[in-house]
Amino acid sequence: MSDVYVTTPIYYVNDLPHVGHVYTTLVADTVARQRRLAGDEVYFLTGTDEHGQNIERAARERGVAPIELADRVVGRYHELWAEHGVSHDDFIRTTEARHRAGVEEMIRRIEAAGDFYAAAHEGWYCPACETFYTEKELDADRRCPVHETPTEWKSEENVFFRLSRYQEPLLELYERRPEVVRPETRLNEVRAFVAGGLKDLSVSRAGLEWGIPFPGRPGQTVYVWLDALTNYVSALGFGSGDDADGGDALYRRFWAAESATRVHLIGKDILRFHAVYWPAFLLSAGLPLPTTVWAHGWWLRDRRKVSKSSRNLVDPEPLARRFGTDAVRYFLLRDMVFGQDASFSDEAFVDRYNADLANGLGNTVSRVVTLSRKAFDGRTPPEPCDDNPVMRAAAECVAEYREAMDGFAFQRAIAALSRLLDAANQYLVEREPWKRIKEEGGSAGVSRVLWNCLEAVRIVAVGLLPVMPKTAPRVLAAIGAGEPPAGLGAMAWGGLPKGAPLPEPEPIFPRIDKDEYLADAAAPAVAAGSAAPTETAGDAGPTDDSEDGMIDIDKFFETELKVATVTAAERVPKSSKLLRLEVDLGGERRQLVAGIAKEYEPDALVGRQVVVVANLRPATLMGVESQGMVLAASVDGAPVLLHPERPVPPGTRVR
Repeated sequence: MSDVYVTTPIYYVNDLPHVGHVYTTLVADTVARQRRLAGDEVYFLTGTDEHGQNIERAARERGVAPIELADRVVGRYHELWAEHGVSHDDFIRTTEARHRAGVEEMIRRIEAAGDFYAAAHEGWYCPACETFYTEKELDADRRCPVHETPTEWKSEENVFFRLSRYQEPLLELYERRPEVVRPETRLNEVRAFVAGGLKDLSVSRAGLEWGIPFPGRPGQTVYVWLDALTNYVSALGFGSGDDADGGDALYRRFWAAESATRVHLIGKDILRFHAVYWPAFLLSAGLPLPTTVWAHGWWLRDRRKVSKSSRNLVDPEPLARRFGTDAVRYFLLRDMVFGQDASFSDEAFVDRYNADLANGLGNTVSRVVTLSRKAFDGRTPPEPCDDNPVMRAAAECVAEYREAMDGFAFQRAIAALSRLLDAANQYLVEREPWKRIKEEGGSAGVSRVLWNCLEAVRIVAVGLLPVMPKTAPRVLAAIGAGEPPAGLGAMAWGGLPKGAPLPEPEPIFPRIDKDEYLADAAAPAVAAGSAAPTETAGDAGPTDDSEDGMIDIDKFFETELKVATVTAAERVPKSSKLLRLEVDLGGERRQLVAGIAKEYEPDALVGRQVVVVANLRPATLMGVESQGMVLAASVDGAPVLLHPERPVPPGTRVR
């Protein structure tokens, strides 16, 4: 047993959570749950980053105080983590007094090491990152490499940290402890960056009111990354204690102790801050370093990183509300190779759900429970078996599962459990217990076959406890296995009770009608167009690339809005939401698919004029090509079609 400290990044409160935030937190929760089941003492931290220029600006635009904006977003994080069953031990906010104490102690130690000085600072600055970039890091238009938004030239006097002093110590760290940055590709990236030469780092900002005042430096506020990174120790009490360690018992146990394992889970876009700046701050302050900074890839949509600035946000909550948070957890952990990028799509989610959960786990549970209830009077089989192909498959799959989970290879771990289910189903097909029950009833042979399959399901459910903390216990209850076990030792063969009551089987993972779901997902109540609409994470700020969400007139005229006359309309087969429309755009005939069937009868639309977006790329919905988008207002989720006040020639531009 060991002490394990697991952290997520602290999330910036200028934005409500999207799939990137959810993914990192669910990975951390899975790690924490798995390590607890393995017998470790775990402290799991998440939280929010609430200081900085972006928060100050966003609050000003809304006419509220920065702390009011922060409170609003923090409330949503608490709700979201509760919905997903996140088992964090603490939630740190950088506006808390305990955090400020930690930052001030960190600065005091770095100051004592002689690593601060004041100097003029100028360069290309990304407000979203709150970071300066060199010319070689920017493209020809000097856009931020992370947000792809324009940087701005900035010049002011700041406090600098002597980062250049730590170039060789950092390179020596990466050589001596390569596990400090994972995966290896990210270590190589960090090593190359540091070897290319480190410049001293500005760690304060002038004229910024929303932040922690820099101790002993009037007019300066602590740079948001020096502020934010310190959360990993301030949450443990660093800076609040009177002992030599400068912290309380949590800090001494989970950070200062040599035996502690300290794991930061982050997205690759903030790797430099965690793998270069943070270790350098700690080295200067004379504090222990993290054991591992684990950088995962990006979730992509349309081959671009899911982000607010890209306007391609993915909100997993509609999926979670419809199919359960555990189904979302399963998909995110199963479909991303940890450390690499992965693509998010509704179609991929449905395929994974149906294949692994509905057809795989759910169908197996229903099948074996039904047979066992029939053969053994509603109870688990009375006679087990200790030598069979399923048992041998379990030994192999469990070993791979545990190795993969320890190595953060969640995709491989879940795949190992799926192989065990496959082995059980193959064994079931070969033994044909449904035939034997008719001939033998509840014989010893039938008992052994069904017990083996139920035992395989039990082992899979135990392995899924860290991944699906709500559903895995339901599976265990459905097969008569009782309460969830307290440790991963329960994955050993032989744990299924004999003669235990089996409840009436209920569908745990109802199968999704893929065509109908994708059609509904692609066509919201407002309209259906050339592509699935972007889902946003909430009204936390402008979603446009501009600072205020406004666009200029040239950008508006890129969209061709035209009046069209509906010449034919009919329902799309197998969809309760879609209508196929034929429209006249002034001599040009178009076919459109619109998600308005619940509010409009097809016959009533013929002859009506509507407004359409005429220059969208075609897309296929439920097998029907849509060559534009019908515009409608949304009133409580119901569409209200837009039309001209009086008839106009079809094809007339809307300006």
